[in-house]
Amino acid sequence: PLTSIINYVDLLKTSGLTSEHAEEYLAVLDRQSARLKKLTEDLIEASKASSGAMPVNPAPVNLHELLRQAAGEYQEKLAQADLTLMLDLPPYCTVLADGRLLWRVLDNLLNNCCKYAMPGTRVYLKVTTGQSRAAIFVKNVSREVLNMDGAMMMERFVRADPARSTEGSGLGLSIARSLTELQQGTFGLQIDGDLFKARVSLEEAEAPEEIIFSHVF
Repeated sequence: PLTSIINYVDLLKTSGLTSEHAEEYLAVLDRQSARLKKLTEDLIEASKASSGAMPVNPAPVNLHELLRQAAGEYQEKLAQADLTLMLDLPPYCTVLADGRLLWRVLDNLLNNCCKYAMPGTRVYLKVTTGQSRAAIFVKNVSREVLNMDGAMMMERFVRADPARSTEGSGLGLSIARSLTELQQGTFGLQIDGDLFKARVSLEEAEAPEEIIFSHVF
């Protein structure tokens, strides 16, 4: 985006603000400056998460309520993308996590679905438990063929669809993995044809009398 901004500033200098193309140039500058701002923010977050410099406050988190709230938050955005969310949650599940960081992991995954899932399909959000662990699965059918494996997709600056150059930084999945690992969890991706499946595993926790649900928007 920085190269594009410099080039269009030069065009405006050459043609002047009264040029018939000035409005078009300004629209490009506005769009690319927004991309640069988002990229900078994502780089800072990725750096903090991967270096362990981000504060972590683990506590029992009501996973059932957190995921239902995430579904509610994304209801309109999923509908706009012509996607149907399917929830499969146990009636009760508590994990040891930082509610704020876990929300950001879910936010990254659901936002990824809205950007890259095939319109007219379903997005599955499921939780399974066993051996003192809870696993969150997010599954969707990709709009484009996924010609890479899960490990490659989690590398920085890699997008599910490399042709999309105007949206996202390609850091979302890398950030989600780092944030999960900060909470002593594991993060994995599985690619099968055009099926994308993310798995977030966290330690189950015994809930106190009042289940803690710390979530900062």
